[in-house]
Amino acid sequence: MLKYRVKPIDVVLEENMIVINEEDARKSGLTSGSRVFLVDSGKPVPAVIGLSRTLVRPGEVLVPVSVLKSLHLSEGDYLQVKPLALPSSLPYLRKRLLGERLSDTEIMEIVSEIVDGIYDDAGITAFVVSQLIHGLSEAELSALIKAMVETGERVVFEETVYDEHSIGGVPGNSKVALLAVPIAAAAGLLIPKTSSRAITSPSGTADTMEVLANVEFKPEELKEIARKTRGLIAWGGKLNLAPADDIFVRVERKLGIDPHHQMVASILSKKLAMNVSKLVIDIPVGTGAKIENMSEAEHIAALFISQATRLGLTIKVVMTFGGQPIGRTAGPALEAREALKTLMERRGSMSLVEKAFGLAGVLLELSGKVPQGKGFEAARSIFESGKAYDKFKEIVEAQGGDPEVKPDDIEVGRYSFTLQSPAEGAVTHVDNMAITMIARAAGAPEDKGAGVYLHVKTGYRVNKGDPVLTIYSNSESRLNEAVALAAKHSPIVVEGMLLKLLP
Repeated sequence: MLKYRVKPIDVVLEENMIVINEEDARKSGLTSGSRVFLVDSGKPVPAVIGLSRTLVRPGEVLVPVSVLKSLHLSEGDYLQVKPLALPSSLPYLRKRLLGERLSDTEIMEIVSEIVDGIYDDAGITAFVVSQLIHGLSEAELSALIKAMVETGERVVFEETVYDEHSIGGVPGNSKVALLAVPIAAAAGLLIPKTSSRAITSPSGTADTMEVLANVEFKPEELKEIARKTRGLIAWGGKLNLAPADDIFVRVERKLGIDPHHQMVASILSKKLAMNVSKLVIDIPVGTGAKIENMSEAEHIAALFISQATRLGLTIKVVMTFGGQPIGRTAGPALEAREALKTLMERRGSMSLVEKAFGLAGVLLELSGKVPQGKGFEAARSIFESGKAYDKFKEIVEAQGGDPEVKPDDIEVGRYSFTLQSPAEGAVTHVDNMAITMIARAAGAPEDKGAGVYLHVKTGYRVNKGDPVLTIYSNSESRLNEAVALAAKHSPIVVEGMLLKLLP
């Protein structure tokens, strides 16, 4: 165990890093990138070693302020640093990479060591990518879900908990929950929705809700809000629910991948940790979506249903149209604006409101509050009565936001560019993948104001020069990058009656 005098640094890093003097590193056998535990009286905190000749003197350690807070240490205190050996579960990871089946115990050990910080990003990435090479068996997937739940906190409620969750993959999809959750809560269902941040899309539900209110809570805070409002929309990461999921998402986001088995494990582990017993899963299907055909959608639905049966969950899986963006916006602030405007005016884009009615309606049918087949109309009635907007205001206020906020109060990117139609004709295609690439190039979801506004959708008629798409960003350089992508990938296709002339 090595002991160093603390020197704080005000820097935010994705992974905990400390910096020691090169001389100390040589004496202790540490190198740049070595993994260590920072040891105090509480739980050890994992970190990575950085080296310097000048920033710190021998016997000192440079530690980010955020890490010091978690360790309850201040400048001048002493910190113990414990070098880490290789993960004891490394042989199991090698077996997984070779396609060999793992036992429940082996999977539990891998997940535990990932959560404890013993694995570096290379090892975590190897575990995730192994699922693209060799899919998990049903038993392995169950073991993974249980391990992800057991290595984190659980929130327990005294009554039936409902939730709806989309696997995503369609731009604009994150705002659906901002309608569906208050509809269900207004009907009396307990729906404390937790969501991940975006992995491959321009915005996740937590990213969009965060524009309007706080989404980070401790378990007791979340329970208090749920008791008060019956519904909420929060980020699961702060709650330490299935913490392995947030670690996996971090590497998935960098690679732009979302393996099917890991996706199922991610969603179901979070729901089990939140005590959900009745769940609706939305699988958008269409060209340019994460899932492009019904055969693949049915395969994923079967995974959800079989795992739910093993885990004691009541589940309904809904396939929804994902052939073009949901609503007219993609990006956190733009989607928050559209959701809020739709709730206030009690009308909006058909793709948005009909999807929200459909998902909330299935929840209402699961609850027994309305007969089978009547959920859609019941959800529509709650929405059109204004009860959903009233409930959403309650939720926003309970989560620390302004319940009287108006759509125009929400700031979007200060730089913008509008793409115009090159010809007169009809919009024959809106490219999901292009819209996603453009919105992310503009800075979404990290830049809350970045994203895309669609002036048209498939089937609209336009004249030459009409606006078809506006890109927003808070960075001129990122806007220029997004505009270049739009020029290259044709996100909106406009065609006339004459398609081709030969010779």
